[in-house]
Amino acid sequence: MGMIKRKNLVVAMASLGLVAGMVITTQAMAEGERHYAVDGAGGMVKNSAGNCWKAVGGMASPVEACGDVIVVEEVVVVVLDSDGDGVNDDIDKCPGTRAGAEVDQWGCEIVANLTIDLVEGEFAFDSAVLTPAMKAVLDDLAYQIKESKGHEVVTIIGHTDSTGPEDYNQKLSVRRAQAAADHLEAQGIDNITAIGRGEMEPVADNSTRDGRAMNRRIEVTTH
Repeated sequence: MGMIKRKNLVVAMASLGLVAGMVITTQAMAEGERHYAVDGAGGMVKNSAGNCWKAVGGMASPVEACGDVIVVEEVVVVVLDSDGDGVNDDIDKCPGTRAGAEVDQWGCEIVANLTIDLVEGEFAFDSAVLTPAMKAVLDDLAYQIKESKGHEVVTIIGHTDSTGPEDYNQKLSVRRAQAAADHLEAQGIDNITAIGRGEMEPVADNSTRDGRAMNRRIEVTTH
């Protein structure tokens, strides 16, 4: 019994202490901040009604376990794209790009969607040597690329007629594409891919002499 009485006394004293603490805290809370009592394990001390006790020096509000409403403010970051080119202003190296222009990853306009099908001045039979007409067109393309602010990707595709073994024609088409790539690289153009399609994509009838000549060609695209 004695032990039970002592425990009750301690609880009663603690309760009185907490009540006194509530009065002091209420005065200190005139500016709006509440503090809650915590036990030795860091948990919230609550009364029989389930309400958290307030105490000076306790855990500062708001505390969700005590019924406080915690307001979470969302921060909305607005990233601008002033010229509407799809590249945000914070990484756009070419602000003020004209409307509708295609740009590279840095927002700089490029020579895009340009396809040159070199069927004038065709390759000689079994040859990967560029003709003067081909070189002139490639020179003009190199000039356009160097004048643009962006960084173009150039793809060159070589083709052949159907004369001879298919495997040989495939290799010949790669040589033709590479000849054009070498010509552009010599003028300072980079980021070029050269591939061959052999005899698989003719643009004319391989059964005629003129048709075979037109199929000995290269195509250049930029994007």
